[in-house]
Amino acid sequence: MRKALTFAAAVAVTMTVAAGCGSDDSSSPQSAPASVVRASSPAAAATTDPAPSPSATTSASPTPTPTATATPSASATPVKLRTGSKGAAVKALQARLTELGYWNGKADATFGGTTQQAVYALQKAAGLTRDGVVGPKTTAALAKGIRPKAKSKSGHVIEINKAKQILMIVDNGKVSTIFNASTGSNQHYTFEGETYLADTPSGHFTASRQINGWRHGPLGPLWRPKYFNGGIAVHGAPSVPPYPASHGCSRVSIAAMNWIWANNKMPLKTKVWVY
Repeated sequence: MRKALTFAAAVAVTMTVAAGCGSDDSSSPQSAPASVVRASSPAAAATTDPAPSPSATTSASPTPTPTATATPSASATPVKLRTGSKGAAVKALQARLTELGYWNGKADATFGGTTQQAVYALQKAAGLTRDGVVGPKTTAALAKGIRPKAKSKSGHVIEINKAKQILMIVDNGKVSTIFNASTGSNQHYTFEGETYLADTPSGHFTASRQINGWRHGPLGPLWRPKYFNGGIAVHGAPSVPPYPASHGCSRVSIAAMNWIWANNKMPLKTKVWVY
């Protein structure tokens, strides 16, 4: 737990007074919008209480003016980390996410889109509101070391958990890497006059073909897709919201898909479990 304590200590150092600075974590599920939107969170501006003025004195003889001592407000809470946050607390967050297996790229002390994707994945695994903001409950999940469990027991397997909307790389039953994912929205859509259901079928499949670049399909672009069930693939996308939003594929971020290719984590013939 040394790394968890390090993260908690880094957050404690950045104590600030939070005056209406956005939503907090919640254990209640978040409703998924029907349309696909880019998930983004503006950086919150930290506010601090003004230093108290020394009390006026009416004594006839002059007395030394006491030096004001800064004390935290009773409402002081640890600062929430979100897109746009920077500093030691963010770097500690990134290191902790990586330690737990939530793919986060390189720790650079800047809370960007890649860190937000990792926070989404953690919140999904922990059953928290998927807002991409690191508040008290998400911090607690980090400290507890919450990780999803695999279903496969042997071999190299890509597991796509539709209930939690995460994609995992699993080796011999052990989860090594976890990504935020977005699978089929389960809504109907019309294409060339026909109506279809945007679902990602469950089952055991095998990666059968791939394209090293953009595939401009009839339903939209797919970055470096790896197909495992007909026209359904794991692929990179500019928008990977924390809810089901695709036509049936499993989206991950473009940066995540580049990492999967660069490290040969999903070669052809890889088993793919969808459940």
